Amino acid sequence: MARIEPIAWEDLPAESRVMLEAGSATGMYTITSPMQIMAYSTAALTAMHRQYEATFRKGVLEPRLVELLRLHSAQAGACEPCSASRKDDSISEDDVACLLDPSSDRFTPREAAAIRFFDLLNTNHHAIDDHTFRSLAEVFTTAEIVEMAYLCSTFLGGHRLMHTLGVFGTAEPVLAYQPGDIDRSGADAVAPAAVAPAAVALALE
Repeated sequence: MARIEPIAWEDLPAESRVMLEAGSATGMYTITSPMQIMAYSTAALTAMHRQYEATFRKGVLEPRLVELLRLHSAQAGACEPCSASRKDDSISEDDVACLLDPSSDRFTPREAAAIRFFDLLNTNHHAIDDHTFRSLAEVFTTAEIVEMAYLCSTFLGGHRLMHTLGVFGTAEPVLAYQPGDIDRSGADAVAPAAVAPAAVALALE
């Protein structure tokens, strides 16, 4: 079980179920348990769903290249559910195994350049310089560079988050589901500590 227990399907708000059903129908979601965790916050689930919906097979980059980036990011972030899913039939298990070596002749110059860019963004974004973008421009249009860089950044953060959630964990959840947990804020439950007048005066000196 994940560290945060996924909300049971029957307990999901109707709006959340509609999003997950739509994503599953298009192949956008291979498994829904990570999104059933995100559904504790309707705002977070909606933002993640809308972002993915806006880019899933709708951009200027070829689907195979996007899927290679997604899988490579899943490897880098140790995201088990995303590493296990496949969203493009053209990618073989040998392709996935070779993602750690972007110089492999399995990849086109565009694919290799995108993988190298992801690796720089992941490990040393300060090394991305003018030369990096000039090199990218040899095989990508400006629109493709912007889209590819954006996808790399969203994949990177999302896969690290999914790893921390331990979606395929076997232990009991750290945070078990309780009725009323969905969209519950605790901000009003904790009153700010009273500050003594002397402390205020001291802080202003």
